[in-house]
Amino acid sequence: MRTRLPSAMVAAIALAAAVVPLQRTSAQPGESLPSRATIPTAIPTLILPPVPSVAPGYAAPRVTPSAPAIVGVTAQPFVSISLQDAIAMTLLKNPSLAVSASNTRVARYTIVQAKGAFDVQLHLEPSSSYSVNPPESFLAAGPGNLGQYPGAQATTGPGNVIQHQSSFEYGASGQSINGTTYQAYIQQQRTYNNTLFDAFNPYYLATLNLSVTQPLLKNAGMNAAKRQLKLALINEDASAAQALIDASNAIAQVEDTYWSLVAAWRNVTIQEAAMKEALQQQQSSEHLAQRGAAAPIEVVESQSQVAEFENNVFQALQNVSQLQNRLKSLVTADVRDPIWNANLVPSTSVQQPPNSSDLAEVISEAKQQRPEVRQAEDKRLQARIDVIFAANQSLPQADVQAQYQSNGFAGILEPVPVFLTSYCSGSIHLQACPTPPPNTQGAMPWAYHNMWAGYFPTFNVAFIVGYPLQGHVARGLRGLASEETTQARLLMQGVQERIGVEARDALQSYESALSKLDAARESRQAAETVYASEVRKFHNGESTTFLVLQRQVQLAQARGSELQAQTQLDQSIVELQRVEGTILTANGVNVQTLGSQAFAR
Repeated sequence: MRTRLPSAMVAAIALAAAVVPLQRTSAQPGESLPSRATIPTAIPTLILPPVPSVAPGYAAPRVTPSAPAIVGVTAQPFVSISLQDAIAMTLLKNPSLAVSASNTRVARYTIVQAKGAFDVQLHLEPSSSYSVNPPESFLAAGPGNLGQYPGAQATTGPGNVIQHQSSFEYGASGQSINGTTYQAYIQQQRTYNNTLFDAFNPYYLATLNLSVTQPLLKNAGMNAAKRQLKLALINEDASAAQALIDASNAIAQVEDTYWSLVAAWRNVTIQEAAMKEALQQQQSSEHLAQRGAAAPIEVVESQSQVAEFENNVFQALQNVSQLQNRLKSLVTADVRDPIWNANLVPSTSVQQPPNSSDLAEVISEAKQQRPEVRQAEDKRLQARIDVIFAANQSLPQADVQAQYQSNGFAGILEPVPVFLTSYCSGSIHLQACPTPPPNTQGAMPWAYHNMWAGYFPTFNVAFIVGYPLQGHVARGLRGLASEETTQARLLMQGVQERIGVEARDALQSYESALSKLDAARESRQAAETVYASEVRKFHNGESTTFLVLQRQVQLAQARGSELQAQTQLDQSIVELQRVEGTILTANGVNVQTLGSQAFAR
């Protein structure tokens, strides 16, 4: 005993040295800390807002419970629907997708409209004019008329000049995509004129006009019409990409709703099974209470549990009804569609896991498949076109213009006036007055002949130069193009960042859902074992109604947790497919047929 006492003392001293600190710690009182707690001088009072008395003496009314059924549908028979059928109906009948597809067609028609700038324009212009003018002199007058002039005797004087002219102009003009403008037209004209000195009456003109203008700097290669066409082409691709985005979101929404409906129907089964087990427990409690082996309060506890599970059944059915309506609204736009009266039951029971769960592969696949990347690239291409157009519009105008005109003339010879015949034979000693060349004598066909023969051509070549001194338009276009380029880069950067974030979130949700499902399955199996054991103990008199009911609740919760974990796994797979962009190819999405059956018939 004496030999052990020193050893015990040494151990006590060592323990005290290890426990008691040798220097001040933060938890020890010092100059700035009070040595003991102080009681508040004033105890705060609870301040509550005034509450009015609402429905005093209220008691829930007694109502007749409704039958456990879904409103607005035929309860039997059930109508099964597979996931692929639901997706196919959505792609064909969803009104939002119909609008997206319509926007794509609108963009396509915009391309057609933009191509109109390069259409060949046909031109037809018939005209006719008639005029009567007084004579200006005896050389520019019509045949004389007998008239009474004041202060003189009746004489034959110059008459009115009467002219009737009809013409017809026709041709074509247009512009090439690279800026060349061209024009070709023919004008034919017939003129009747009663002037005495006209050698031909009527006479005919046929004129061929050809004109080409070629820009060398400004508007060469890139011009406003070509820019509009290229932007329209890119906009059509961007509209198609937006339609694919809408289709991807719609498919994901349908799949999420579908798997939620699967879970909702399974939850109805779980709640009904729990209610049946609670009824069996209530019957057992009643038998024991009748024999005096259990207190009557245990029967009341069982009844309370049955009522709670019955409420869960109605709640589960309400969830089924809401999900059915949501799914129907996604797959059809016609309120008269028979599907609205169908009691839908999903026939696809499990979602297939993805092929890859590697983050780098998911991001790489998304960059290749996601239509958002395509949209961002279209934005960059639009900015590039505006950069090229702005650079072109900054150049001076330098156009080469070439024109060719061929004039054809013909007419019907008029008799030579008597005074001219006298003049030719008397004054200039000619046997007859000279006549026009034979190829000018005739009607309109001879005028066309002379025109095509090129007897009377005219050529013109011009070089046109121009440059705005202030250059406001070009400067503004360059600034707009620069900002559009910046926006395109930021958009692509944002898309790449969003893909990375969504890929991480989707993959994390998928991995977590796998782990949650495994843990929930083990928890459910354990809860089933515990419940079965508790029921056996209850029948052997080793347990109570309270414990059995508690195990029932735990089992129902475990089954619900497993169901929720399975639904989360299905929905995480859907999200992973959406993030990758494979949700479109996997479901065969075609922009041309989106919403093609959306109109009610």
